[in-house]
Amino acid sequence: MMQVFRPTLCRQCASSILKPRSAFAPDLRRHLSSAARSGIRSRNTLAPPRTTVSRLQLSLVLRRYQSAFEPLKPPTPESLGKPSQARTYRRTRRLLRRLLQLSVAVGLIYAIDQYFYDACLTRSLRTFTAASVTALDYKLNFRADPWIGDSVADVHARAAQRVFDLLRSNGGLYLKIGQAIAMQSAILPPEFQAMFARMFDDAPQDQWKDVETVVREDFGRSVEEVFGVSFSGDPTKGVMERTPRASASVAQVHWARLEDGREVAIKIQKREIARQVGWDLWAFRMVSGIYTWYFDLPLYHLVPYICERLLLETDFTNEAKNAGRMREMIQGEPRLNDRVYIPKVYHELTTRRVMTAEWIEGVRLWDKQGITGRWEGGWRKGSPGAGGRPLDPIPPSIAASVPSHDPNNEKLKPARDAWRGPDKKGGLGLAYRPVMQTMVDLFSAQMFLWGLVHCDPHPGNIFIRRLPSGKPELVLIDHGLYIEMKPQFRHEYALFWRSLMTFDNATIAQVTEGWGIKAPDIFASATLMRPYEGGDGKTLTELRQMTAKEQKVRQFEMQQKMRKGIREILANQDKFPQELIFIGRNMRIVQGNNQYLGSPVNRLKITGMWASRALAENKEMTLRERLREYGRHVVFRLVLLSTDAVFYWAKIRQALGIGRGMDDELEEEMRKMAHGMGVELQHGVFEG
Repeated sequence: MMQVFRPTLCRQCASSILKPRSAFAPDLRRHLSSAARSGIRSRNTLAPPRTTVSRLQLSLVLRRYQSAFEPLKPPTPESLGKPSQARTYRRTRRLLRRLLQLSVAVGLIYAIDQYFYDACLTRSLRTFTAASVTALDYKLNFRADPWIGDSVADVHARAAQRVFDLLRSNGGLYLKIGQAIAMQSAILPPEFQAMFARMFDDAPQDQWKDVETVVREDFGRSVEEVFGVSFSGDPTKGVMERTPRASASVAQVHWARLEDGREVAIKIQKREIARQVGWDLWAFRMVSGIYTWYFDLPLYHLVPYICERLLLETDFTNEAKNAGRMREMIQGEPRLNDRVYIPKVYHELTTRRVMTAEWIEGVRLWDKQGITGRWEGGWRKGSPGAGGRPLDPIPPSIAASVPSHDPNNEKLKPARDAWRGPDKKGGLGLAYRPVMQTMVDLFSAQMFLWGLVHCDPHPGNIFIRRLPSGKPELVLIDHGLYIEMKPQFRHEYALFWRSLMTFDNATIAQVTEGWGIKAPDIFASATLMRPYEGGDGKTLTELRQMTAKEQKVRQFEMQQKMRKGIREILANQDKFPQELIFIGRNMRIVQGNNQYLGSPVNRLKITGMWASRALAENKEMTLRERLREYGRHVVFRLVLLSTDAVFYWAKIRQALGIGRGMDDELEEEMRKMAHGMGVELQHGVFEG
């Protein structure tokens, strides 16, 4: 009987069909109790058997509660109870929503920055990221036993790679800064030297439409209208190459033949530079300020002056003014006017972002074969354009062929290389010695006579031409980066140089003290590019007397000493002449040029001679003072004969194959001294 009431149902269905157990359980217990009591009373009377009574009681109970069961049917909505609210993840949804909003905002800002602001914000953010990671890396690992890597050299290698990638990625003015670092890489760790040796590669070129935009914004007219050229083949107009002949970090140069026959180089600033330069210099200031505080080096006071020079370099009207002033000075100096040439600038075709100057045909300084190869241009004839002689006109067929040319690969300028001979393997037939003599004379006169110094004389900015007399002519271009020395500082610098050559330690100490420098021996060595053996030698002695320790520990301690030496050189920031930054750059490049050509001249003697001559020719002195200075100049020239002995001994060793020239010998001495300080010098800036 019990099997009938045990259907196979799930708990949910049973709960919906049956009444709750609590509804009838009390009645059931109560009925069973009363039935049990009735059974007890029946034993006192005539009652049916116990088994019969039990079955009867169960039958009565089941019959009474049979109405508690209902037929099988689906549950009603009311029986399921009220619906409960679905569970939500509010924090996760809010986080996802904010992440989506942030992504959209970042993407929008990036797009606006790229298309309307020439990636100024992106470049600045990239700068701060690289600078922060590098600073943290040095702070944690610049120690004898770094946490990451095996030595301090590993820290330098990581930093050099980050900085190089940053400069390459940002381009523009950053490439100019990178080239400045490359020129000073001799005083940097070898890891930086190897990395920055590649900073002289050509920069990317802007498209022709960007060139047209710059010209129209600056002149208010099209390229054709401004320069009188035609791109449709009009033979009565001039021609212009739409493909640049050279592309640098800030500008690119296009060749053109104007309507009036002048052959010109049109230097056009890259369109994005005008917007980027302010942001780039701001980032440079901020990073320099952070590094000054973070590493406790007195460098930030030099930053405003450096930024001012770099900003002026992007103003082509300033470059045109510098070129005009230098042209006048050279023409007024009989010792240079027949050896140095400055191209004419056409001011009516020059703006802040466009400069038009005379086109120069010549051989770059780094073309050794072009300088020394055999001359096949004819007797008593010079190379094209030498001495300011006008260039031959271009054939009319060139203008007519312009419409058929590819603007992205357009070469219209005649080659003008007949002087190289039929096999094109000839050269100017010049020796290195007069070339370098002219170069050192020029930059020494700039420093000691005029106080107007070209600070970027690398081989790409120097052309060599052959005059009809068979002598070299040096052509100097790119006059954007100049510094102007005050008369008092120019006089002090000339006095300092003469004192270096005569070991006049009292005068050296007096001059450097006036400049706020507390380590005259290190500063003198850096100026001469060789160890200075005069002075008290306190700083150098302290560096050399360090005990021999494990290489990693010694290298770290030496570099710590050099850091202290830098602080002593820049001890008094208010007195330190900021012009020395760029003068040192000029002298370093000239030394590199001399070494590149095999050290053909005694650079120190020539420079010292101009310094002494400038002191003797000072027109502001009285007659008595000038006579006294002339006497000192004569004695000084006798003293310089000793340097000739060193120079010619080095030349003999070089000829025998056991030496490399005087500047190279001096550099080797400087390298040995620097190695004792924990610094590796590598001066091969222009190699390759």
